[in-house]
Amino acid sequence: MTSAPYSEIDEVMVSSSLPVRNVRGKLTRNAPLAPLVWFKSGGAADWLFEPADLEDLAAFLSQLGGQVPVMALGLGSNLIVRDGGVPGVVVRLGKPFAKVEQEDAVTLRCGGGASGILVASTARDSGIAGLEFLRGIPGTVGGFVRMNGGAYGREVSDILVDCDVILPDGAFVTLAPDDLDYSYRHSALPDGAIVVSARFRGQPGDPAAIGAEMDRIAAAREESQPLRSKTGGSTFKNPEGDKAWRLVDAAGCRGLTMGGAQVSEKHTNFLINTGSATSTDIEGLGEEVRRRVAQSQGVDLQWEIQRVGRP
Repeated sequence: MTSAPYSEIDEVMVSSSLPVRNVRGKLTRNAPLAPLVWFKSGGAADWLFEPADLEDLAAFLSQLGGQVPVMALGLGSNLIVRDGGVPGVVVRLGKPFAKVEQEDAVTLRCGGGASGILVASTARDSGIAGLEFLRGIPGTVGGFVRMNGGAYGREVSDILVDCDVILPDGAFVTLAPDDLDYSYRHSALPDGAIVVSARFRGQPGDPAAIGAEMDRIAAAREESQPLRSKTGGSTFKNPEGDKAWRLVDAAGCRGLTMGGAQVSEKHTNFLINTGSATSTDIEGLGEEVRRRVAQSQGVDLQWEIQRVGRP
């Protein structure tokens, strides 16, 4: 495996695979992704790119010209990377994209690589209420803007002012919520588009009260979810008027296993890697749960976890 900046990678190998030059970030070939995702399973990315800054990312994607598959990777919490790995380029936004700054009395500008915890904590310290729910989303700004992430009765579409996005061809655009055509855990962002920053708006609040609500959310998650396991977060979307965990439980799937994968005993809408699971085990178990729920409950559960790459 090559693990070096572009300038140190064999020129012929790179030129025959990726049409890029003068990249300042780190470009790695055959990069293992299992260490970067919560399930700790799955194959390698053909290429992993960690851009030095916004300009570096835009220049890189512009050179690709939309001709190579591109996928953004945040904390890897809502993701199954299949065992055959991910074709094309996986882009991981690091520290240069993880800043959160107060823009005005009730607005934060957040980098696409910033975590939900950092955004919520900055809002608390700034006396901005209404963003506490982000404490309960285990991901980054880029991911939950794309997925209209939500928890505890609120979702990103409730707080988003706009977001800055680099399209697969390197073009930079600013999009308003109406442009994203938000629905439950879905947006109209095209594949390969990368959210590099977003502005969130709340309302004036008391930092102590905001902190207390964040603590409540953290305690509720700890009590109800298998956070100390190798998991991927909520597996299935909640059907209209029901809860996915209830349907999974009613179908008799609590504790169900396949290989090293298991339906959590603690929260049945979570799958866990008990230690030796392949991504094939995890995805296969999810499909078996869907089959049993459809057969016994008459409901077609939809995946919330993203499944990417080659089988």
